[in-house]
Amino acid sequence: MRTDFDPAAMPRNEFYKLLTAVVVPRPIAWVSTYDPYSDSANLAPHSFFTIASVAPPVVQFSSVGRKDTLRNVEATGQFVVNLAPEGLFEQINDTGTDFPHGVSEFEAAGVGSEPSLRVKPLRVAGSPVALECEVHTTLGIGDATVVFGRVVHAVVSQEALVDGHPEISRMKPLSRLGKDEWGTVGDVREISRIRHADWRGPAGDR
Repeated sequence: MRTDFDPAAMPRNEFYKLLTAVVVPRPIAWVSTYDPYSDSANLAPHSFFTIASVAPPVVQFSSVGRKDTLRNVEATGQFVVNLAPEGLFEQINDTGTDFPHGVSEFEAAGVGSEPSLRVKPLRVAGSPVALECEVHTTLGIGDATVVFGRVVHAVVSQEALVDGHPEISRMKPLSRLGKDEWGTVGDVREISRIRHADWRGPAGDR
């Protein structure tokens, strides 16, 4: 048996809760921007985040509603996606607070910062990964705006690298789940993609 849910017959927030509970886990883009109007640094977590393209390298995140992050991105054309690590769990959650316009989440939440190389927004000093981005385009969909950013520079902490490759066990990224739940990496399983030339039938029959 299954339970049916009709988005057309449900309040917006109720279906939002359903979507965010079943589209899991969601990686977190901890987005830093520069506010040219108040000359302040903004930092906020966005869990509608993924890769859009590899050549050119483009990542995307969605801003649900018109938040400071989106306004700053539109004004400056730049942002940084910082990986959200386990060790900064409380600070990441703190930066999701609806502070008044012009308040720097870096300062309010006590998050250390460092200069970026190619863009003006600051990077999170304690994050093992930062993707410096210039806006490729934005796309309005319903009550959200999808921001596509071309990655112009990437940095990875040496402590997170093994033989030059970022290791999940060292980056320890957080993810968002439903309700107020967050996820950690947990067990990691490995399996190679099968070429057709090597196909031996469905997994259950091998």
